[in-house]
Amino acid sequence: MASRLPVIDSDGEVSDLSMADSALFKPFSDLPKSLQAKLRGRPKAAVTKERIAIRLSREVVEAFRATGKGWQTRMDAALKEWLAGHKAA
Repeated sequence: MASRLPVIDSDGEVSDLSMADSALFKPFSDLPKSLQAKLRGRPKAAVTKERIAIRLSREVVEAFRATGKGWQTRMDAALKEWLAGHKAA
């Protein structure tokens, strides 16, 4: 086999692909099932959340952000906990 330049350069950029390069590609169905599942991503949730715009105090947002990744989910849980103790009439 002839020596070929790599498809990805040292900067991580993909060079132009030739017709010869396309022969190296595999169809999605030929990939291992575990890799197919990862590439498909997370399944669509049955119950989705609603995107809104809300203005909160800087202290509240910074406190939740300081807890790391998933802070918005923890904020949602805190609001649900508050609602459970403050049911409207």
